[in-house]
Amino acid sequence: MIIVTDPESRARLPFSRGILTRSITLAGVDVGIAYSIATEVQKELNSRKAKFVTTEEIRELTYRKLIDHGLREAAKRYLFWRQLRRLKVPITILLGGATGVGKSTIATELAFRLGIRSVIGTDTVREVMRKIIAPELLPDLHTSSFLAWTAAGRVKGRDSPLIRGFEEQVRHVSVGLKAVLERAHKEGFNTVIEGIHLVPGYVELNDRDFMYVVTVGSKRDLEARFYERARYSKRPAEYYIEHIDAIMEIQDFIVEMAREHGVRVINNVELESTVDVIMEDIMERLMRKMGRDVRG
Repeated sequence: MIIVTDPESRARLPFSRGILTRSITLAGVDVGIAYSIATEVQKELNSRKAKFVTTEEIRELTYRKLIDHGLREAAKRYLFWRQLRRLKVPITILLGGATGVGKSTIATELAFRLGIRSVIGTDTVREVMRKIIAPELLPDLHTSSFLAWTAAGRVKGRDSPLIRGFEEQVRHVSVGLKAVLERAHKEGFNTVIEGIHLVPGYVELNDRDFMYVVTVGSKRDLEARFYERARYSKRPAEYYIEHIDAIMEIQDFIVEMAREHGVRVINNVELESTVDVIMEDIMERLMRKMGRDVRG
C-alpha cells in the first residue's frame, strides 16, 4: 500500500486512483484518459517501491504524465486547480435558466469535478418557504414558475402577466436564496446553486461567485429534454410540454436579464461541452483575480 502524506495538514491517506482520476478530470481530461494516467502514476510509484509519497510528489508526477501525453493545456489547468484547493479559495457557482434546460445535471457534474459536496436547488428553498408561509400570504410561492401569474394578482411591472408573476415569485424566493448565499460566504464553503429563480439582477454576488444562465436553442430541443427527463423522474413530460410556450417566454426574459447584467449565457447542447466551458471560464476569472498565472 502506498501512503500519501500532506505536509501542510499532515493527513495520511492511501493512494487512490479514483481520487487522482477525479483531480485529472477537473482539468478537462476525458475520464478514460484520466484513469489511464492515474494508473500510470500508480505503476511508476510501485516500480520505485515507494511506500510513502507526498502530495507534492503526486502533483509533479501527474503533471509530467499529462505533458507526456501531449496534454499541455490540461497540465496547466491541473496545476491551477490543485493550487486553488491548497489555498482553500471558496467559490459559489450559480446556474440559472428556464425549466428543463439541464441545470441540475450540469450542477451535479460540476460538483463532482470540483469535489463540492453541497448542491442546492432553488426549488428546495421555495419548498422550505412554502412550509413556513401560508398560501394566503404569498400565493405565487405555491405554484409553478410558469403559472405564478395566476396567483400573483395585480402586480405592477412588465406588460406580460406571465413575466410579472414570475418576477414576483423570484423576488420572494430570492429572500431565501440571499440567506443561503450569506451562509456560504460566511462559512467559506464551496457550493453549487441551481434553479429557475436565479435571475441576474435579483441575486447579489461577490467576487467568489460565478453565475451562468443555461439555455436551450428551441422548443423542439426543450421538448426532447422533457421526454428524456421523464424517463428518470416522476415529472411527466406532457405537463411541461403543455406549458412550453410559457417556459420559452421565461427563458427569453432570463436571457434578457443576463445580458443586461453581464452574466454569461451558455446554450446547453451537450453536457460535457457545457461543463468544460464553465470550468474554463471559472479558471480564467480566478486567475485574473488572484493576479497570477500558472506556468506549464
